[in-house]
Amino acid sequence: MHEIYDKFLKDSEKKAFDLEHRNKVNYNISKYNAAVIKGKEQFSDLELARDRAYTIKHKVINNLEKYLIEFASNFEKRGGKIIWAVDKEEATKEILAVIKKAGAKLVVKSKSMTTEEIDLNEALEKNKIECLETDLGEYIVQVAGEKPYHIVTPAMHKSKEDIAQLFHEKFNTPPESSPEYITSFVREKLRSKFIQADVGITGGNFLIADIGAVCITENEGNGLMSMSLPKIHIAVVGIEKIIPSLTDLNLFWPLLASYGTGQKITVYNSIITGPRQEGEHDGPEKMFLVLLENERSEILKHEKQRIALSCIRCGACLNACPVYRNIGGHAYNTTYSGPIGSVITPHLKGMAEYNHLSYASSLCGSCTQVCPVKIPLHEMLLHNRNDSVMAGFAKPGEKKSMNMMKRFLSKRKRMDRFSMRVKNIGIRMLFKKAWGSRRELPKFAKKSFRELWLEREGKN
Repeated sequence: MHEIYDKFLKDSEKKAFDLEHRNKVNYNISKYNAAVIKGKEQFSDLELARDRAYTIKHKVINNLEKYLIEFASNFEKRGGKIIWAVDKEEATKEILAVIKKAGAKLVVKSKSMTTEEIDLNEALEKNKIECLETDLGEYIVQVAGEKPYHIVTPAMHKSKEDIAQLFHEKFNTPPESSPEYITSFVREKLRSKFIQADVGITGGNFLIADIGAVCITENEGNGLMSMSLPKIHIAVVGIEKIIPSLTDLNLFWPLLASYGTGQKITVYNSIITGPRQEGEHDGPEKMFLVLLENERSEILKHEKQRIALSCIRCGACLNACPVYRNIGGHAYNTTYSGPIGSVITPHLKGMAEYNHLSYASSLCGSCTQVCPVKIPLHEMLLHNRNDSVMAGFAKPGEKKSMNMMKRFLSKRKRMDRFSMRVKNIGIRMLFKKAWGSRRELPKFAKKSFRELWLEREGKN
């Protein structure tokens, strides 16, 4: 438990004071911010769109069982096979069983945070199955031996010079290769893999209950090829990704595009209702959908936090968060970073080990303000903190200091009894370490507001 927390503090401090890292992340987020302003202009009433999205997802999350049954029935009618996975171990076991039965040795994979959640790449590698990321950003971090840095832009922490140097070291490309050259190089390298692969793995942005469809939205076409060219398509999707109807896409796709990348709509949008049907010429022969639970029911148990499952993974809260912009994605040591990660990870991976993430916030409310589905993220961070304390995960020193402060602040006479000097000494003793060595503790003024007020009124 303490190892994870200590690592978080160490990694956070290292990144927060790495000016080069901060410049790269802030530059990339500034480009995003400029694009999003334009993307939102497509909505005549943005607040109404957000309200509608919130209402739809709220209804789904609170009736999840009903919509899952409806989805599963419609998906299986067209020949799709559903694998209900309780946790990451069961998910990877079932995926490996499908791949081994097909005798596949090469898997192409499009961008998917859910497969990152279950450490699928590592499981495939361990079983000597080549798994190739086909999204450019994901491919870059795979080549670098890293995890995605951001929900939407996995290589946000790298500059074009960093990527050029990486490819020079790994593939002997020119050390000053342009982004266009690198993109062309990767495209050429991957095209043959799509044709050779026996299995394609994707995630899914939405699951449509009334037609039993998996929806994938992307900008590079790699998702489209990953699911249409190989003989077998495996989609791995969290159970919370349900929306009720096909008609809801005209709301959610533009919202996801606007808040995710600043586009009016992403370039490739696929609606997949199962494997290739009789008379059809394109698509996989078999399609498997892994519906992943993996402790999502733990979030559902918490009435005040369950709406966090409404998240459409646009990444807007990460880009708005002053903490994320300083410490980056890897410091969180979890699949989902930033504010949404700080809300859901303690429930997905254990409050005892990850309760500290809910304290990694300024509570400025920017995350809530930018969320396209109006998840009150900063309020949920407070609920998580309360749950952590009530579960007994507060440190003894924290309990002691809070009890002392409660006793001290509960009565005016106690506060007035101590001089400014004594108060400042007490603050240093209690909070100097927590406040950090790089910041100066605030000092009590020589006179309290009450004393100044009484003097002003001539009552002193």
